[in-house]
Amino acid sequence: MNSYDVAVIGSGPGGYVAAIRCAQLGMKTAIIEKYSTLGGTCLNVGCIPSKALLDSSHHYEDAVKHFEEHGIDIPGEIKINLEKMISRKQAVVDQTTGGVDFLMKKNKIDVYVGTGSFKDATHISIAGEETTEIEAKHTIIATGSKPSTLPFIKLDKERVITSTEALKLKEVPKHLIIIGGGVIGLELGQVYKRLGAEVSVVEYMDRIVPTMDKGVSKELNKVLKKQKFKMNLSHKVKSVERNGDEVIVKADNKKGEEVTFTGDYCLVAVGRHAYTDGLNAEAAGVKLTDRGLVDVNEHLQTSASNIYAIGDVIKGAMLAHKAEEEGTFVAETIAGQKPHIDYNLIPGVVYTWPEVAAVGKTEEQLKEAGVDYKVGQFPMRALGRSRASMDLDGFVKVLADKNTDEILGVHMVGARAADMIAEAVVAMEYRASAEDVSRMSHAHPTFTEAIKEAALAATGDRALHI
Repeated sequence: MNSYDVAVIGSGPGGYVAAIRCAQLGMKTAIIEKYSTLGGTCLNVGCIPSKALLDSSHHYEDAVKHFEEHGIDIPGEIKINLEKMISRKQAVVDQTTGGVDFLMKKNKIDVYVGTGSFKDATHISIAGEETTEIEAKHTIIATGSKPSTLPFIKLDKERVITSTEALKLKEVPKHLIIIGGGVIGLELGQVYKRLGAEVSVVEYMDRIVPTMDKGVSKELNKVLKKQKFKMNLSHKVKSVERNGDEVIVKADNKKGEEVTFTGDYCLVAVGRHAYTDGLNAEAAGVKLTDRGLVDVNEHLQTSASNIYAIGDVIKGAMLAHKAEEEGTFVAETIAGQKPHIDYNLIPGVVYTWPEVAAVGKTEEQLKEAGVDYKVGQFPMRALGRSRASMDLDGFVKVLADKNTDEILGVHMVGARAADMIAEAVVAMEYRASAEDVSRMSHAHPTFTEAIKEAALAATGDRALHI
């Protein structure tokens, strides 16, 4: 039986980063993955493939709608080759997961393919092509999450689908009904909208991306409606039925009236839930919460002191970069270091176009906490860079403490917001004031000038270009 200092169960961004950091710190490390490729949901059926399709569909939309305005004439009909688009996406996935294989070899981490199941707190059985058993002084549970559904919905994975199937459709839907107006539904909805599908979003709450700042939700809703998304907010879905190649969704609107949606595909995007199937956590003395999450303390330690858990399987936002931070945190904790994570400073991103990104507190959270704050907001369309690229939608909003001027939250909708949010994270990590950011030189012309302008607006309404 092989013995290890650390065994990691699950090879998503949290798991493989934890394994690498453990190996860097001199620990003999193993990683266990039930699927044949490493990288977990994110690399195989999540973040990476969805971004590949978002980029491909964006190119197509630009060619059809915007090239002519840029003085680019393409004779003949511009056609979609969906099969090629999907195969390019798969090539991106294969290259990325292959990169994780390389990192495991480089860091001398032993990879086991199979389902890891606790026999006790220090022994793990791995059921793959054959069953093996290993011993580990410490174990990190990084088993991730799976798409959730509603109790009355039968996912046939052909017409009534999850995000996993939506990444490999054989045809562009005529009418895609999306249940859930969160990140996953909107991103995949935009892919197929660009490719010619009619898209209807059916959301239970009164706004899309409901966990984000209200102003951001409103702006994104406005932009997507302009892109001809059909938004149905405050709608409670009560049945989803398939009839041949047709899917019928029935919901009650906010007045209690029944509304029927008929399409050829229905994407169920109502969130994700922690995945612990086959883990046999109780054999190791690991407690789960009522919601099926692994229960952890502030050190991400489970009820079994030598076992830790990270990522989607524990409380908090289900984000790859949160899992990565937690993987590093646990590796360094096991090594006797004193790492820290500020969960308030983990950014959230929606990769629609325009993109949406945020870090820190929303206006709603500040109001609820009774914090005196001020707001600086700047529209993207006032930037030279935005006019040059024709990306005019959106804004940057800076929330700062009214008394100290410390930045408490930054929220943005616009081109490259996913990349720009890092500036706000750095500023807030060092507890910068809005004035600090307003006095930093920002290259011209760039999208990031909107951050400087919003910071100027937050400090005495001093924005220069509006």
